[in-house]
Amino acid sequence: MGKSSQKHRGRCRTNGRGHKAGRGAGKRGGRGNAGMNKHRVMTRIKYMPHHWGMHGFNRDQSLRNVSVTINVGQLEELANGASEVDLTALGIDKVLGTGQIRTALAVTVEGASEKAVEKIEAAGGSVDMDGDEWDEDDA
Repeated sequence: MGKSSQKHRGRCRTNGRGHKAGRGAGKRGGRGNAGMNKHRVMTRIKYMPHHWGMHGFNRDQSLRNVSVTINVGQLEELANGASEVDLTALGIDKVLGTGQIRTALAVTVEGASEKAVEKIEAAGGSVDMDGDEWDEDDA
């Protein structure tokens, strides 16, 4: 039995090859990613769940407010034994209240959280805020 006669096995017009097989990539539904938006949608939903739609967002650059912060616990080692620290000259915008402070420091900064001011004043120091327009919600 030769090849040409093998092609004619079967009892209908498709000769045993199925209705789409035998021509290109018909039986498997196309080559590559063909049909991913039509007959292979469930495959894409299952294996590529984040394929469609937008993910995340980027805020406009003009609306971003990124501030450089430091914690109260880092002030002593930043002072290096001095009694005054000018954080605005160092490029630090705000003091936050994490950590402990034991020495009395005079701190100059644009903004500070309430807890940071409490801790610095409880240790005998003072906080001088240059930035009057600083708002707690900005950070």
